[in-house]
Parts: sequence; C-alpha cells; structure tokens
Amino acid sequence: MKEETARTVANVVVGAAAVGAAVIILRTPALRRLAFGLARTAIITGIPAWLAREVHQAWALSENQDSEQST
Repeated sequence: MKEETARTVANVVVGAAAVGAAVIILRTPALRRLAFGLARTAIITGIPAWLAREVHQAWALSENQDSEQST
C-alpha cells in the first residue's frame, strides 16, 4: 500500500470515528449536557485569554515603536 493511500484510509477511519462519537454524544442527554458545558467553558475562558494576549502584544509593539521613533 502506498503512503498516500494509507493516509487516505487513516483519515477516513478517523473521520468515521469522530462522526460516530458525535452521534453518540448528541443522542445521550447526559453526554450532550457535558459536551455543551465544556464548550461553553472553553469559549468563556478562551476569549478573555486571547484578548488579554492580543492587548499585551499590541502594547509591547507600540512601546517598541515609540522607543524607535524617539531615537
């Protein structure tokens, strides 16, 4: 079997497993609540962390530009 064929087969198998897991999670109420709760937590905690990182990076870049302009 060629490497490209093996990769394609592996991708199909992983995709089928992901779809199967999603179906089971969405059909089971307890797992569905858990999955949506985890997704909500990831969104609620991820966005402020990303925003803080972007502000910090912009602040550092503007500080570097100010010091270059003054010299």
